[in-house]
Amino acid sequence: MPKTFPRGRICWHELMTTDPKAAMAFYKPLVGWGTQPWPDDPSYVMWTARGTPIGGLMMLPDDAKRMGTPPSWVMYVAVPDVDASLRQATALGARVYVQPKDIPTVGRFAVLGDPQGATVALFSSTTEIPGHDGPAQPGEFSWHDLAASDWRAAWAFYEQLFGWVKMDAMDSPMGTYQMFGRAGQMLGGMYTKPREMRAPPHWLCYALVPSADSAAAIVRRLGGKVVRGPDEVPGGSRIAQCVDPQGAAFAVHSRAPQAKAAPKPRRAAKQPARKQATKARKPATKKKAKRPAPRSKPRRGRR
Repeated sequence: MPKTFPRGRICWHELMTTDPKAAMAFYKPLVGWGTQPWPDDPSYVMWTARGTPIGGLMMLPDDAKRMGTPPSWVMYVAVPDVDASLRQATALGARVYVQPKDIPTVGRFAVLGDPQGATVALFSSTTEIPGHDGPAQPGEFSWHDLAASDWRAAWAFYEQLFGWVKMDAMDSPMGTYQMFGRAGQMLGGMYTKPREMRAPPHWLCYALVPSADSAAAIVRRLGGKVVRGPDEVPGGSRIAQCVDPQGAAFAVHSRAPQAKAAPKPRRAAKQPARKQATKARKPATKKKAKRPAPRSKPRRGRR
């Protein structure tokens, strides 16, 4: 195990769907992901960003279908000991969906429903944990929303289970949006879902793209739905919340453009002195008139 285990890192994102081939045809042009089969099981496909695996794609298991699980994205959170964390989670009111299992040469995982029903997975490994600390890069997942029945109760659960810390919070007529993170990096936010939101408590994962507006147009063109947005959020970023053609909910996020520094004004080139039109215009003293110094006009810098 690494000397400093990244407890609470959201390290993997997995899409369980009814049509993996159709999902690949949808997400690859949308987010810019590559794909590669997992060497130990080619039926499991990994999403890649700049050649690095960042998530997975698999057929929705039959037992999940029997439970009524729809196509969905599941986020995996790193814990030092999956079995111990699962015992802790159930003591706090969680429900086990998938008992701890080993992934040969990779690690160990389990899937649970938090006390309010939102699905999340636990992951541990004796080798390197996927992902990294610090800002997300294009093609990675940059934000995670929890729509809870009671965000304060949800926070008490996740704080104890993963060691996440509260960061900024925003209040609105709809209630509090509490942001959280780890290692100084924001990971997402939680809120109490309004009564008109029919969906049960759930996590929503945001993929970082160059333009949320362009991505929303691609979603529509490829047969998905945009259920909200594109909207601007505080700070200038833009988001769009969507559903893919098989019914899995996800979102896209693009950062606010950074203002460019204005270029330094250039000096105007010296203009040649104007010749005197006629001898009559020369000064009576026959001394040369002094030429006015050319004025330098600074260019306006681009924003």
